[in-house]
Amino acid sequence: MAKRKRLIPFGEPALSDDTAHDLPPDLETKAMFTRYPQGHAGTYVRPAPIADMAGAAAATAAMEEMAEALRKARKSGRMVLALPLDQVQADHLMRDRITLDSDEMAALVDSLRVRGQQTPVEVLALGPDRYGLISGWRRLKALRQLLAETGDVAKYGSVLALLRQPEQASDAYVAMVEENELRVGLSFYERARIVAKAVEAGVYPDDRSALRGLFGNVPRARRSKIGSFLIVVRGLDGALQFPEAISEKLGLALAQALEADPALAPRLVADLTAQPPADASAEMAWLSRGIAPQKQALTAPVETIEPVPGLRLKARRGQVVLEGPRADAALMARLAEWLKAQDWM
Repeated sequence: MAKRKRLIPFGEPALSDDTAHDLPPDLETKAMFTRYPQGHAGTYVRPAPIADMAGAAAATAAMEEMAEALRKARKSGRMVLALPLDQVQADHLMRDRITLDSDEMAALVDSLRVRGQQTPVEVLALGPDRYGLISGWRRLKALRQLLAETGDVAKYGSVLALLRQPEQASDAYVAMVEENELRVGLSFYERARIVAKAVEAGVYPDDRSALRGLFGNVPRARRSKIGSFLIVVRGLDGALQFPEAISEKLGLALAQALEADPALAPRLVADLTAQPPADASAEMAWLSRGIAPQKQALTAPVETIEPVPGLRLKARRGQVVLEGPRADAALMARLAEWLKAQDWM
């Protein structure tokens, strides 16, 4: 059998017979050798195979660990993503904000133009390359405006976002409401409107649950006022041009008038549709005039009679009050039985 020829790396001196025996008999290429440091020039040995395997395994494990950490960070909403604007669906949720203040929006656009987006929006995954907006509607709208104005896709073609995974639809609505409560306060009308819309969409079973779910962190008095505005929303939504301008005082008075007179809402809607007010001030003045008769009726002097000693009846539009020493639980029970027995048809 012919003896195999040893391969010497290019540029290295040929091995003498005295040093040739240092090479393992079955190794023939430099790529498979490790050269010793000074004092052993020209001498090569094979590294231990287990070292190669351990190094490769460690590198693979490190890469897998990093990939898993990135995946968890993305899933848990700790990684900021750059999403193309056309992949984000702005109307995924019913928005609580009805209109945008033009001055505030102009300031936001200018800030994004100069400093870029500083705060990510929040989104949820709807499918491959599809996301639904939870919070950050104004920022998304401002970026789209800048992209339309400049055409600069590199600068304005994407939005920074955090990926959220709400366990149920109500969690997404709560996140939206809480951000607007912190950043830009909503009007009472807008707060009540998102309550009504959430109930209509089946996110909550009733008004009470929606109020507690969406506004559980606000004081009870404010939550009660939001509930009072629900009758205004359900009676006039769509007919009002500037509902966010309704003050707390006017809205509560309007709610009281609508509750006292069920026919008032259709009358107001018909008038608003026939002749829409020119601006917010005109609409607020018109609403004040529209509920004036009801306010007068509610504040009119109370008619009082005393059918028997110790029992007084007070009556005015939409209200009857029974009071006196003899007005007790037993009387209330007897009165309830009497009312049930009446023919109300």
